[in-house]
Amino acid sequence: MGFWELVVLAVGLSMDAFAVSICKGLALQRVSWKECCIAGAWFGGFQALMPLLGYLLGTQFERLVTSVDHWITFVLLGIIGGNMIREALSKDEDKLDGSLAFKAMLLLAIATSIDALAVGITFAFLPGTHIVPAVALIGSITFVFSAAGIRLGNVFGLRYKSKAEFAGGVILILLGTKILLEHLGVL
Repeated sequence: MGFWELVVLAVGLSMDAFAVSICKGLALQRVSWKECCIAGAWFGGFQALMPLLGYLLGTQFERLVTSVDHWITFVLLGIIGGNMIREALSKDEDKLDGSLAFKAMLLLAIATSIDALAVGITFAFLPGTHIVPAVALIGSITFVFSAAGIRLGNVFGLRYKSKAEFAGGVILILLGTKILLEHLGVL
């Protein structure tokens, strides 16, 4: 996976955290750089940790699935992307909670990074993936998007939440399709 593909993947993965950060920012009275950095650290840290854990799990099973790895990548990214699009189009209202407390942030960070765990598993099957720079880039981009989401949510409100989730879902589906088509020799 090339650098720009990894950047696109990282942006797609960060959209859940970005959307949650927008909601957090909306619920906060005043936002300082401290709140932005707290959210960025939680979401960015977990978005970096989960693909690393997924990669370590995936390398344990690599020999068993190398013949179908591209299909696994395609299906996982398709499911993750489809769920993000479904959530973006859902009419369900999220309860607004501005708390940046440990328990609240831990649960949100885990919930928004489960898809990154699945992506980490696919990294184990992609030849030439250097996991440390990959997870550092994913974590950094998520940090920036989450910190910006707190600020944007505080200023603009929920206007961009569903658009961010929808865009992230489309990006992940397209990336999974590209990987599949490359392995099938179409691209």
